[in-house]
Amino acid sequence: MVEVGTLLNIFYHILIMDNKEFYEFKKQLKFLSKIRGRHTELVSVYIPAGYEISKVAAQIKDEQGTATNIKSKGTRKNVLSALERVMQHLRLYKNTPPNGLIIFSGNISEDEGNPKIELYTLNPPEPISVRIYRCDQQFVLDPLLEMIEDKRVFGLIIVERGEASIGLLRGKKVELLKHLTSRVPGKFRAGGQSSVRFARLREIAADDFKDTVGETANEIFLAQPNLEGILIGGGGYTKYEFEEGEYLHHELRKKILGVADTAYTELFGLNELVDKSAGILENLDITKEKDIVTKFLKELIKDDSLAAYGEKEVRKYLEAGAVDTLLLSEGLNKNRIKIKCGSCGNQTEKTETDEELFKLEQQISSIQCENCGNLSLNIEEKVDLLEELADLAQEGSTKVEVISTETEEGSQLLRAFGGIAAIVRYRL
Repeated sequence: MVEVGTLLNIFYHILIMDNKEFYEFKKQLKFLSKIRGRHTELVSVYIPAGYEISKVAAQIKDEQGTATNIKSKGTRKNVLSALERVMQHLRLYKNTPPNGLIIFSGNISEDEGNPKIELYTLNPPEPISVRIYRCDQQFVLDPLLEMIEDKRVFGLIIVERGEASIGLLRGKKVELLKHLTSRVPGKFRAGGQSSVRFARLREIAADDFKDTVGETANEIFLAQPNLEGILIGGGGYTKYEFEEGEYLHHELRKKILGVADTAYTELFGLNELVDKSAGILENLDITKEKDIVTKFLKELIKDDSLAAYGEKEVRKYLEAGAVDTLLLSEGLNKNRIKIKCGSCGNQTEKTETDEELFKLEQQISSIQCENCGNLSLNIEEKVDLLEELADLAQEGSTKVEVISTETEEGSQLLRAFGGIAAIVRYRL
C-alpha cells in the first residue's frame, strides 16, 4: 500500500492560500461571474509572470485603434473607456507580479443609457501560464476557476459477493458512478449437483464478478488524472479478497489506502465508507469539517455548554476574546454596513444580505435619519460579514474555520444556526 502520510499531506488549498484567503478569492470569482455586458464590452487581460508590460500596453493601444471601428456608438464608447482604464492601470507596473497579472474592465451597468465602467484586478494564487486578451459579453474566468477546484479525487469501491458499487470522492462530494450485481448462485443449489461441484461453480462465478468489478473500476479510476487514493469497503470477506487479488490495475493497487467494514452499498454505502475511513482521511477537508461541526453540536446539548451561535451572541464572545473556534458558513452572503447621517452625524450599523444591501443602496437617498429626520443618509462602510468576523477573531487569537455547504453538517450550520457559530473558552 502507498504510505498514507505521503499521499494525504499534499493539500491544494493549504499550499496556495489559507482558509479565509481561499474564501475571498472564490467570492471575487463568484462576483465577476455574475457580470454580463449588454454587448461585447467586457475586457479580460491575462499577463503571465515575466511577460513585458510594454508589449501588453502596445497591444491594448492597437485594440483601441480597432475599437474605433465599432459601429454602435454606445458600445464603441464603453469599450474605449474600458481599454483606457486598463492602460492607466498598466502604468502602475514596471514588471508583472510573481504569479502574473489579471485585469478585468468594462461597463457593468444594466441601464443602457448610464454606463458604469469599472476595473478589477486579481492576484492569482498560483502562476498563470496563458496570455489572454478578449473583449466579450462576460469576463474570461475559466483559468481561475480551474485554480479553485479541489483537485483531490479518491476512488471508492464497495464489493460484496452479490453486488458492488463504484464511485468517487471528489473534493467534498461523493458520487456513485456504477452499481453492479453478480450472478453468483445462492447457497441453495439445484438438485442433482454435488456439493463440491456446486461450490466450485460459486467460486468461479464470484471470481468472475470480482474481475468485472476490477475492470469497471480500472476504466473509471485510470481516467482520473488526480486520483490520490482508493478506499475499499464491504460487509464480508470479499473486500479483502478483492484488495489482495490482482483485480485492479497494478498502478491502482499502489493507491489502496485501506479497507473498511460497511453495511450498505450504492450511494448510502459510499458515504458510509467515507465516514468509516475517517482515520485514513483525517486530514481531508470533508472529515475535518464534519468533526468541527459535530464537536459544536455535541457541545450545544451539554448542561455547561460552551457553544454559541447567531451573529449577536457570537459577536459578543468575539469582542471579549472568549472564542476558541469560530465556525463560519461559506454560504453566509451577508454584509456589515455602517450608515452615517450627513446632517447630524448619527451612525448606525446593520447586517444585510446581498439582496437587502442592493435595495438599500438604491433607496438610501429617500430614507429619513431616525435621529434628525433629514434625507442625508450615506453608506459609509460595507464589508463582507464573514471577513469582518474573521478579522475580529484574529484579534483574539481565535481559530477560524470556513465551513462549506457541500456536506450535510455544513448545510445544517447554515440552515439551523444562520451560518455563524462558536466554541467558546468560557461563558460570559
